[in-house]
Amino acid sequence: MRPVSRTMILIDPDLEPPPAAARKPAVPSPESRKAERNDRLPSARTLNAFLREAQSAVRLKGAVSVLLTSDEKIKTLNRDFRRKNKATDVLSFPAAEVSRGEVAGDLAISVDTARKQAREQGHPLGIEIKVLILHGLLHLAGYDHETDNGEMAKRERALRAKLALPLGLIERVSKSATSKTAKRQAR
Repeated sequence: MRPVSRTMILIDPDLEPPPAAARKPAVPSPESRKAERNDRLPSARTLNAFLREAQSAVRLKGAVSVLLTSDEKIKTLNRDFRRKNKATDVLSFPAAEVSRGEVAGDLAISVDTARKQAREQGHPLGIEIKVLILHGLLHLAGYDHETDNGEMAKRERALRAKLALPLGLIERVSKSATSKTAKRQAR
């Protein structure tokens, strides 16, 4: 008997292909080929391998599933579960206490938002999804950057270094806030 998988990547069958795929030039340039590669969704197998590695690094016990979906569907989840009527990049749904250990919880990631963020950060979609998976796993492990006085940011920074990932979500937000404050003060 095969052991039950502790991780699972689920890809929403209704996901739209990236906009670049819809209008390919007759002879693609090296830049357009690179952009298309960067916009491509990694395979479930690749993401599952990363999910297992990241879950181990976080030291999170129990099964985790990750749904890769659209802005439209994540907006519905965000509205239904968090009372926020807007799309977001990643949502974390920790398991109930009774199933802790067997099940850690679920993540939902908007591929649409991840694609936009990847372009802004100048890296492939696959890297952005990995950043979001790590961020979500830390939430499943009980971290909350909105209330923990920097504990999650510190842990995320250390794990990103270990997993060879670029700037994380928390640092992007604080970097952006610092930049906006500096611009206001310069006026």
